[in-house]
Amino acid sequence: MIYTVQGAPLFAYTGGKSFDPQKPTAVFIHGVLNDHSVWILQTRYFANHGWNVLAIDLPGHGKSGGKAPGSVQEAAQAIIGLLDAVGVSKAVLIGHSFGSLIALQATADNPTRVNQLAMVGTAYPMRVSAILLESSLNDPQKAIQMVNVFSHSTLAPPPSALGPGTWLLGGSKALMRRVLASNPDENIFHIGFKACDQYDQGEIAISKVICPILFVLGSKDQMTHPKAAQGLIKLARAGKVVYVNGGHQLMVEAPDETLNALYSFCKIS
Repeated sequence: MIYTVQGAPLFAYTGGKSFDPQKPTAVFIHGVLNDHSVWILQTRYFANHGWNVLAIDLPGHGKSGGKAPGSVQEAAQAIIGLLDAVGVSKAVLIGHSFGSLIALQATADNPTRVNQLAMVGTAYPMRVSAILLESSLNDPQKAIQMVNVFSHSTLAPPPSALGPGTWLLGGSKALMRRVLASNPDENIFHIGFKACDQYDQGEIAISKVICPILFVLGSKDQMTHPKAAQGLIKLARAGKVVYVNGGHQLMVEAPDETLNALYSFCKIS
């Protein structure tokens, strides 16, 4: 569905279901140079088990219009703008990587509007290496190759991963190329990486969060190593940690484990 947020169209995938204001709502937020599709398994399950799902394309990405957010704080404002647009007073926020920082900041800025917060593949500070920053600006295809090698724990997953014939590495690279091409006016790859690298409000933000927090971390993650999340974990008032057997793109490398962690945490009472 398309909603008007901050004066621009914002796309939200609903898992094939109509929005029902009587149901609880979960907002899924993707990472750098991704889109709503990285959450396909998890969102379709939620949508078919009693939830409203809003898996967004961030502004300036994929099917969403507007300018790409230049900071975590700007992106967080778009999330709250979406809740306003759909008339939701409270929701669960679920974010991956860059999206996890966005979800954290949105929760910190509006603590009474978030029931639960799930941070998937997160780290703080979320530093980006100089070579990746430079490549994302001057040689995005090279950077896409590097990111995907670092983001997958194996380059040749077994046939059971999302079904026989699935090539996770190739699919992820194709997705990033497609999302990059979706906005010819901005280098959303470099913009996203800079926003991650420059975000310095993690400790302050998590101190303002009053809802339960779930950390879902890939045990083989080379992009946001589990050790890099420990600072936030220690500061969380009501934090739970789940480690899954996968790399940074754990929604597709370990889809069932990731889904089980999220759904168990968010389960409707």
